[in-house]
Amino acid sequence: MEQTKKFMHVAEVVSQSRLTEDICSLWIKDRDIAENARPGQFVSLFTRADSRMLPRPISICETNRNKGTIRLVYRIVGSGTKEFSCLSGGEPIEIMGPLGNGYDLNCKEPVLMGGGIGIPPLLMLAKELSAMGIPKKQLHVILGYRDNAFLLDEFKKIADIHISSDSGAIGRKGNVVDCAREEDVTGECIFSCGPTPMLRAVKRYAYENDIPAQLSLEEHMACGIGACLACVTRTAEPDEHFKVNTRRVCKDGPVFYAEEVEL
Repeated sequence: MEQTKKFMHVAEVVSQSRLTEDICSLWIKDRDIAENARPGQFVSLFTRADSRMLPRPISICETNRNKGTIRLVYRIVGSGTKEFSCLSGGEPIEIMGPLGNGYDLNCKEPVLMGGGIGIPPLLMLAKELSAMGIPKKQLHVILGYRDNAFLLDEFKKIADIHISSDSGAIGRKGNVVDCAREEDVTGECIFSCGPTPMLRAVKRYAYENDIPAQLSLEEHMACGIGACLACVTRTAEPDEHFKVNTRRVCKDGPVFYAEEVEL
């Protein structure tokens, strides 16, 4: 989970489309970020409005190193992401990244558990693991949706898919842990990304089944580079620099081993 070099550029929007009513898929051309990004990392996008100085952190969904492009799949939740949703091909966008720590990919039979907007970064992870030679039948992906499914067909091409939703309208009713238990999904390790309640359940499930787990935390961020301490999370051990039981999600994470963090 070592840090990679980060870049700040004015990049170019390649294209954008809607996956659902409020979820967008944005392709941006930035060769440096595309070549250096690893699964689990994110970028910061800057708006054009002077009243919105802080960047918006968005996880990297996938990269195309040949074309020098990255894909960001995000939900429209406020004025910043609403502005991004209006971007079209050829427009400039200020971007910084890749940021944070990615996943440790040393696993022969992984179980990926993602919920909500924590699903997109798992697509990059799944594609990387598939490219490393992990066969489809050993690459287990459990996706938890609120309502409408997205990115599902892309996961199906490379992984063994299991689906859950809050209402049961898509897949099994319940969360990703309920789905793992009911469908007896087992593996060597767990990679997870999603809202804190889901990660808390995944951590408990991993502990009960003695499976190592890596969790990508969702936190509100400000600077995105570890300077402002706005996105700290509780940890089991003291931080080596500040000597307190907290870590910065943007700088020390967003990926942590389950035993490192208290959720």
